[in-house]
Amino acid sequence: MDSKALTKIQSIALIAIIAVAAVTGSVAYLFWSGPAQSAESIRVGICGDLDMGAGRATFRGAALAAEQINAQGGIMGRNLTIVAEDDDSETPPYDVAVATNALTKLIAVDKADFIIATGGLSSAIANSDQDICADNKKIMFTTVVATDQFMQRVVDNYDRYKYTFRIVPPNASTVSAGMLGGIITLGNYTGFTKVALLFQDYSSAKTAATDLNKTLPSHGFQIVYSNLFSRDSTDFTSYFAAAEAAGAEILVPYVAGGAGASFVKEWYERQSPTVVWGVLTAAGDSSFWNLTEGKCDTVSFSGSPVVSGYPLTNNTLPAREAYIKRWGAVPSMTAVGAYDALRFILPEAIKRAGTTETEAVIKTLETTNVETSSARHFVFTSSHDVMAGSVNPNNPSEDYTVVFHFQWQNGKQVPVCPEKIMKEAGATYKFPSWRGPWDNRQST
Repeated sequence: MDSKALTKIQSIALIAIIAVAAVTGSVAYLFWSGPAQSAESIRVGICGDLDMGAGRATFRGAALAAEQINAQGGIMGRNLTIVAEDDDSETPPYDVAVATNALTKLIAVDKADFIIATGGLSSAIANSDQDICADNKKIMFTTVVATDQFMQRVVDNYDRYKYTFRIVPPNASTVSAGMLGGIITLGNYTGFTKVALLFQDYSSAKTAATDLNKTLPSHGFQIVYSNLFSRDSTDFTSYFAAAEAAGAEILVPYVAGGAGASFVKEWYERQSPTVVWGVLTAAGDSSFWNLTEGKCDTVSFSGSPVVSGYPLTNNTLPAREAYIKRWGAVPSMTAVGAYDALRFILPEAIKRAGTTETEAVIKTLETTNVETSSARHFVFTSSHDVMAGSVNPNNPSEDYTVVFHFQWQNGKQVPVCPEKIMKEAGATYKFPSWRGPWDNRQST
């Protein structure tokens, strides 16, 4: 049974997942439906578009964490059971009714005690998920929604929305601050000050573009070019030409999805006299080197230590290796978020609370300070958002969750920001091999 077939199973209790070696290397899944599991188990509901990237990754990360927790005796002697519902939240047109039914079923029929929800690509679905969990007093961890407004609801109406906690990704403001700090760091490495911004035309990207247009000049940078492009674009020729004509030295992209490969290939093939440093979601995948035929060499991008394989914490590489062994692929940031929530954050909170009672667990989650696979100290803010550190080398909070930047170098992803992490790794920042404003300069 392939993973797509698996995710069409509705209202299932994950009692066991048995991997069967086959000539094809495929994985078979064995499920029992109904209340076969002990009533004493802690039931975690996964709500997402289970046929699509974020939903499937959330399920897989949570399932792996549950297997590991159960193998170690569970949480206070209670096993974890995963129940899952497909909400089609990544499949347009985004239907709030379908998503509402999926989450309601998780709570009312599948009897989930806790929820991990993606929220998909629709703010309406994300807000609906939040409302349903508030109505039912269910703690919900979210792994996709990035808007600032989502967690602002916790601040504005704490008693109603205190049940929501964000694990990943960093919110839009944090991404903007991380990009600013990263560009400042890059400026220190290179001495470059002329910046071109090229961002996809959607809400989070536009927020970051607006913020950078406001803040970069006060840090000594000149924005020589700034533009938005359609999410469907794969031809960047005219954008590169305009940025280069404007004298850009640093090209800052914000490109989600498969268009990242087209962007990088265009940059390489025209030997653009710019360094690339920004958000390229596809670049973090280990296949990106082969996908771009190595043309991503020296491209820098925001990423995750687990995805890139940098041993940030004691849990980073074990989590990465276990996920690859279990699912045959490198985990995405969404998978990492679900894994950390169920492997480290929720178990620690329940143990400190001594109970799974909602109000008690909320209080211990609010004082969380644990080492996960992606943070040396994972902490929640007062709005139940991810406590973010800074990539500013003078800021001591870098042990919180930060926006890391990695650079492709000779087929490997090397950390280049924060600078402290780059130095820990014994790495250096590298320039492209062709002529550009870096001529007569040395790598850092």
